[in-house]
Amino acid sequence: MHETDMTKALILTVKDWWESQPKQPHISHIHLIVGKFTCVEPASLQFAFEVQTRNTFLEGVKLVIQETPLIAFCHRCQKEYSPQIGLQYACPDCHSPMEDIRSGRELKIDKIEYDYASNI
Repeated sequence: MHETDMTKALILTVKDWWESQPKQPHISHIHLIVGKFTCVEPASLQFAFEVQTRNTFLEGVKLVIQETPLIAFCHRCQKEYSPQIGLQYACPDCHSPMEDIRSGRELKIDKIEYDYASNI
């Protein structure tokens, strides 16, 4: 399950940022953008995050996942289309192979919500 490894990388990235702050903030939410073409299952990612953050500085933090659709562009037809993941990747009109992916491969931290008031 690659969600477990992704969660470990996410935790390390956030921890590096958190530790670099002059005063460690209280994190409430981590917002992720996850593309459909990454084949990351949001429910599995949520579960892995909850399990791996127990008894850490991230325990109780809400993981907010925004999925982006797979959008490709056909240069032959000069238009965007939405391939069906696992079924049909070619352009539905001219059947050219998918070569130009415009969205759907994103996997990034969008923002982290935090405050300093909750820290003692």
